[in-house]
Amino acid sequence: MIYLRLVFESVRFAMQALKANLLRTLLSLLGVTIGIFAIISVFTVVDSLERSIRQSMSFVGERIIYIEKWPWIFKGDDMPWWEYMKRPPATVREYRYLEETLENAEGVAIVSRRGGNTFKHMNNSMTGIMMQGVSLNFNQVAEVPIVEGRYFTQQEVEGSRNVIIIGHEVAENLFPQGNGLGQTIKVMGQRFTVVGIMEKQGAGLFEGLPTNDKNSYVPFGAFGKMFAGGPRGVQPSLMVKGKIDDPGLQNLEYEVRGKMRTIRGLKPYQNDSFAINRSEMMQDEISNLFSIIGLAGWVIGGFSILVGGFGIANIMFVSVKERTNIIGIQKSLGAKNFFILFQFLFESVFLSLIGGGVGILLVSLITFIPTGSLEIILTPGNIFLGLGVSVVIGVLSGIIPAVIASHLDPVVAIRSK
Repeated sequence: MIYLRLVFESVRFAMQALKANLLRTLLSLLGVTIGIFAIISVFTVVDSLERSIRQSMSFVGERIIYIEKWPWIFKGDDMPWWEYMKRPPATVREYRYLEETLENAEGVAIVSRRGGNTFKHMNNSMTGIMMQGVSLNFNQVAEVPIVEGRYFTQQEVEGSRNVIIIGHEVAENLFPQGNGLGQTIKVMGQRFTVVGIMEKQGAGLFEGLPTNDKNSYVPFGAFGKMFAGGPRGVQPSLMVKGKIDDPGLQNLEYEVRGKMRTIRGLKPYQNDSFAINRSEMMQDEISNLFSIIGLAGWVIGGFSILVGGFGIANIMFVSVKERTNIIGIQKSLGAKNFFILFQFLFESVFLSLIGGGVGILLVSLITFIPTGSLEIILTPGNIFLGLGVSVVIGVLSGIIPAVIASHLDPVVAIRSK
């Protein structure tokens, strides 16, 4: 009960301070408001941006290793670029070998990609479409979210038949009546029969990144009949999906490296003639980038909070001075030191929470601003962070005035004016 009484008394005195010196109090709390607003707004935008980027990069997949000619990220690599150019591209033979021998993989696939294609159906056409030639078990490695129709059959893939799975936006543009299944699409003079339509994914944060809406899949052999391969043509990638019980995919990566060196006949002293790329590489770079941005938010908001903390401390020093006589009366009636200390400390925290709450309210208003494909969301975690920082600032700002008030001599305090 004593703590409830302390809270009630603190709220009452804080409200009296707000009413008696409204302008002074508001100006003092402005620093906390601006500081919390700066920190939480930065974190909110950063979290929303990071989430949107990760969603836009969902095409990379999870628990997938890509075996390619070029690495995605160069880290301390002194190898000249022409050494990478001399690397051989992945082959169907290597795909078959990995598919038969890998023990730590859930699935293996080979895929070739070419963007900027034009699809036509009667009088309708659409440009800028990504076409991918895939193996039969590609859907075991990557997600192919089909809502209408089906995936390729073994006979269609082995026979390199001209069948195609198209994205939602492609279907809308070429078949506005919604009757795309079984229809034919013309691509570079070749006719493909639509056997599947993927679900709508929506626009990503970056327009240059591929999405399923403007994507299409054909059997790997059918793709090879249209686009030349080899060192100067479209070069395929090998995709290997790891098992859930392989944390970090370390076992799979070691096994893949050994198998690829074996099939390519590399001697122990020779460097790898391939690159092993993982989705975690890009995600780690994104996390590092946003960690730096978040640190900048703490620095920017920290100065404002520091000013706000001094403002609250000033309010509390003035409050102690104005209520010195009341403190003396309370202590003469038997009030303990901790009662006086917590009374002023709770008042300081309450004032800080008011400033922080206003800052969080301003951040919530930002979420209603239209930002295109970027959806800004104020998460509960950021709300609790803002309130937690406000409590810490309140405690630090009010602890010294509260200690001074709790150690006042009751006789001297009563006689003060």
